[in-house]
Amino acid sequence: MSEATCKAAFLLGFLTVLVIRIYFAQQVKSSKVKDDRKTIPEILLLLLSVLGMFLLPLVGVFTPWLKFADYDLPGWTGWVGTVAFGLAIWIFWRAHIDLGLNWSASLEIRENHSLVDTGVYQYIRHPMYAAFWLWGIAQVLLLHNWIYGLSYLVSFVPMYFLRIHLEEQMMIDTFGKQYQEYMTRTGRVIPKLSQIAG
Repeated sequence: MSEATCKAAFLLGFLTVLVIRIYFAQQVKSSKVKDDRKTIPEILLLLLSVLGMFLLPLVGVFTPWLKFADYDLPGWTGWVGTVAFGLAIWIFWRAHIDLGLNWSASLEIRENHSLVDTGVYQYIRHPMYAAFWLWGIAQVLLLHNWIYGLSYLVSFVPMYFLRIHLEEQMMIDTFGKQYQEYMTRTGRVIPKLSQIAG
């Protein structure tokens, strides 16, 4: 796969994710927040992720400014990256559908919030994070540049490790034993082997 095709595949995936996120953000706009646990470190790490996920890749795709940091990968890696991005998009979309009005981009519990354990959530507790991990891998394989190719993984890792524990604690505080039992049945971002085998 050529560099131009890799960049086009990335842009198509990027735009698809953006449309999904904007659509669902509009859906939950009128849903009231009952418990807001946003913190300054989380907000700063979210902004860092936006830099690595959106801004740097777009600079890299549309300008030659970061060309000095390009690297070469075999052509087949573009196809693997495209498949990874396609899977990320599907998981991302499915997670939004399954959550419905329970979805929030931040650490929030909405009024009438319910614990979703169906659809993709019957296998993993955090499918959106799984989608983001796949996106980061796809970005490395599609955008062959040490700065904007790796920027998403580098910026996402600290946010993930800060936020995952806060999010799970918020769910335990809200749903108690129900969520703790759910945690024993499901993997965090990868299904448990028992789920795959059985």
